[in-house]
Amino acid sequence: MRVALTREAGRNEELRTWVGEGVAVVEIPLTETVYVDPSELERALGDFSQGPWGSLVITSARSARAAVLARTHCASEVELFSVGASTTAALTRAGLETPRAQSSAGALALARQVWRSPVLVLGAKGMRGELSDALTARGLVVDSIACYETRARELDGPARSVLGSCDVVLIGAPSAWAVVRDVVSTTTWVVVPGATTAEVVRATHERVIEGWGPSLGVRLAALARPAD
Repeated sequence: MRVALTREAGRNEELRTWVGEGVAVVEIPLTETVYVDPSELERALGDFSQGPWGSLVITSARSARAAVLARTHCASEVELFSVGASTTAALTRAGLETPRAQSSAGALALARQVWRSPVLVLGAKGMRGELSDALTARGLVVDSIACYETRARELDGPARSVLGSCDVVLIGAPSAWAVVRDVVSTTTWVVVPGATTAEVVRATHERVIEGWGPSLGVRLAALARPAD
């Protein structure tokens, strides 16, 4: 079995341990992250004048360090919310309090739990707006700030060939799938971390496994076993 790890360079080591032994692992980063400069982020945070935010929603682990700065612009009793276990872990490592709630099914799943207005949502440039729309429809004031941009890497011929021949490809975000959706074989299993990416991949690919973690190697071993 050949498995492709496609997160940015330096972000695949934990996945490599989860994949386990007995498989051929290749690493082909599909994206790179460009972070907003802290001074620009500070200016963006200062542009809002409706008062300190009562709720802070962090939609990705890459927004954790921006959340530390944003926290200083929030009310002292601000409630934090996170999307995904990796985001919660990143917030903890950054020294922030434990989120009031964590969603494992995308940001929209938090809509019924966020009540303190105004609300600040942190995420990527071009982040999806379903949560903001749902909160606005309930009468809450919502602001969104992009903390980083995920950019696609251009694949050369050999990289495309390798990805096209892999039995399993791990895709960490919709932006990564956009790079390879026309390269990955229809017989390849695509493993994604959660519901948001799964929804995007399933729109154009049938073989999708949702959820990765320490048990990933067991799941991959099951795929490798011949059917009875």
